[in-house]
Amino acid sequence: MTREIDRSPARLSSALAVSAAALAAGTSALTTSTGLALGVAGFAVVALGVVRGSRRAITLGATVLLVGALVGGLFSGAPYFLLPGVIATVLAWDFAEQAINVGEQLGREADTTQLEVTHAAASTVVGVGAGALGYGIYLVASGGQPVPALVFLLLAAVVLTSALRN
Repeated sequence: MTREIDRSPARLSSALAVSAAALAAGTSALTTSTGLALGVAGFAVVALGVVRGSRRAITLGATVLLVGALVGGLFSGAPYFLLPGVIATVLAWDFAEQAINVGEQLGREADTTQLEVTHAAASTVVGVGAGALGYGIYLVASGGQPVPALVFLLLAAVVLTSALRN
């Protein structure tokens, strides 16, 4: 009797994705009621996408989280909420994609802890480093520019990252 391999998303990366989505939703919730609504909706869709292994749902949920973070940053004028929200959104999407990839390629029961932790650590270091660099550039070059300048800088970084991934 042959045993079927469970191709569901990997557990550790799934948990990390949901945690990062919760962080992104939380930072949006602290800004405006619109940020709260978008954060909760984005979190729910990312969590559902991870459970079902749906790349489309993960991308949609991450997009909603990103919009929530950007809207919250624009209307609250607080870049210290905007940066963690955007970074956590990108990490949620990345961790969820990793969960699906690992599940599809190696199966859910394979011991992939080291692989997933290494990927998560590297992604987090890159995300936080890019956010810190962007914020540093914003502080140095802003000369009193409003928060929308930071929002558009972050949006450009997300678009660039997406383009490089494909």
